[in-house]
Amino acid sequence: MRVIAGSAGGIRLAVPKRGVRPTMDRVKAAIFSSLGDAVAGASVLDLFAGSGALGIEALSRGAASAMFVEEDRQSAKIIERNLAKTKLKGRVRQQDVFDFLRHAADEEPFQVIFADPPYEKTKYGESCTAKLLTNEALPRLLKSAGVFVLERRPNETLAEMKLWRIARQKTYGATDVLFLSAISN
Repeated sequence: MRVIAGSAGGIRLAVPKRGVRPTMDRVKAAIFSSLGDAVAGASVLDLFAGSGALGIEALSRGAASAMFVEEDRQSAKIIERNLAKTKLKGRVRQQDVFDFLRHAADEEPFQVIFADPPYEKTKYGESCTAKLLTNEALPRLLKSAGVFVLERRPNETLAEMKLWRIARQKTYGATDVLFLSAISN
């Protein structure tokens, strides 16, 4: 896995040995192609950050700031190493994503939010995708013209969405990418 473009283009990123399903380079390239100029100067939130590849790609392409939220300690350390390797700056929070969302009221809203949650269900039997899409704090973390980019399993059924509107949806092999805007914004 590598940074595709920008100031850190071509630099290989370390990937945690367990517990992550990194976004393939071609999917990452398609996501950033779709986002276009929305990344330049943006504040970015990378949820379920894993190796930090999405947030680091955004920083490399000119994002003003990035926050990475990752529960796994080994993965959080790898994000910090990847930031150092690429000479990019970002804030890494080693924290459960849903705990972060419960306590994120003081955070400034972001222009781009990435989420690549585990395809498996949470420890309470819920789908991470469903839990994200029904979380009322998440839309408040997105600026009014912002975009929420969510990766999920292609055959995963979406319940009725009351908080989000799908602006674009594209499938790349085993990954479905949703570009969402908040309905309340």
